[in-house]
Amino acid sequence: MKSWIFRLGLAGLVLAILFGFYLAMREKPILVDTARVTRGEMRVTIKEEGITQVKDVYTVSSPIAGQLDRTTLEEGATVVANQTVIASIRPPDPPFLDERTFAELTAAAEAARSAVALAEVEHAQAERSLNLAQSDYNRAVQLAKTNVVSERTLEQAFNDLQLQQAQIASTEAVVSLRKAELASALARLRQPRDFNRTTSETDCCVRLTSPVDGVILQVLARSEQPVAQGAPILEIGDPTKLEVVVDLLSSDAPRIKLGSPAIISDWGGDTDLAATVRRIDPAAFTQVSSLGIEEQRVNVILNLENVEPALGHGYRVLAGLVVWSADDVLQVPIGALFRSGGEWAAFAVTEGQAKLRKIEIGQINDQFAQITGGLDKGDTVILYPNDVLQDGSLVEPR
Repeated sequence: MKSWIFRLGLAGLVLAILFGFYLAMREKPILVDTARVTRGEMRVTIKEEGITQVKDVYTVSSPIAGQLDRTTLEEGATVVANQTVIASIRPPDPPFLDERTFAELTAAAEAARSAVALAEVEHAQAERSLNLAQSDYNRAVQLAKTNVVSERTLEQAFNDLQLQQAQIASTEAVVSLRKAELASALARLRQPRDFNRTTSETDCCVRLTSPVDGVILQVLARSEQPVAQGAPILEIGDPTKLEVVVDLLSSDAPRIKLGSPAIISDWGGDTDLAATVRRIDPAAFTQVSSLGIEEQRVNVILNLENVEPALGHGYRVLAGLVVWSADDVLQVPIGALFRSGGEWAAFAVTEGQAKLRKIEIGQINDQFAQITGGLDKGDTVILYPNDVLQDGSLVEPR
């Protein structure tokens, strides 16, 4: 009896050792991540950063060269077309005079004073000549009544009187001219400190009003300063009328069509915003990327279907422009795809084993690929297969 017990114990020990060897030597299943092949809606988009902007931005510029008063309006202030005064421009102050210029202008002023004095003397002489001509004419009139002088002598006296009257008018005009020249010379002598810098309703030359209803987007010239003709002062627009500008690679632009849908995300809100392509610029421009590579870019303008009040002018957003979409597409995560023998392939899990499948794909986006052959709905595929996996390898979902 004891021998049978011993034999049974020995046999059990041998079986346990053999089973241990089997467990140690058998192939262990590889832990893998898996996903299902599904059907559903799929979209292919081009994602690029974009900038929001007011559709119609009005840049108010100075119509004349002058001294701009300090701009009192702030960004965000509401303005009314042709009513709200947004800037005031005064004539510029004269330049400072150096010693040489001051001496020249002083001499010109003294010459003008002398010319005025000379003209006044000539005017006084003309007045005396006029008085004499008037007396001669009056005397000739009295003598003509008694036939003491001839008619010719009377006419000569009358002509002399008219000539002296014309001479008086001429000397008066010369006096006025010389005084104007003196005033001009004295005005050129005035220094900037001689002018009153205070601005009132009467001495301000130009008051600019808003061209449209809207709000102040940006004040470009805030402090009092001299401005040249055409210098920008501020920008005005309506922030409720926003659009998005996206610059695409010129190789991607032909894939976009007018009216194509777009999705605006990463703008700061909880939901994405819908938009449509309104315009594709016909000309590209060169832009250097962050890696220092020159790229040809094309601006695409998007219309927002609903403008969020929180959005403003110049905000950064992420735009996804839809280039292809379908409602019922057989698709698989792109993490399951790899290249094998120059073709697309994936590992399908069948009865605990990894089976290599050659597949055909159509459209592809940043998450899924369209399956046109090689897989069916409901198949389980391995995500991110490593180099250890082979066709027929034992696998176990993680």
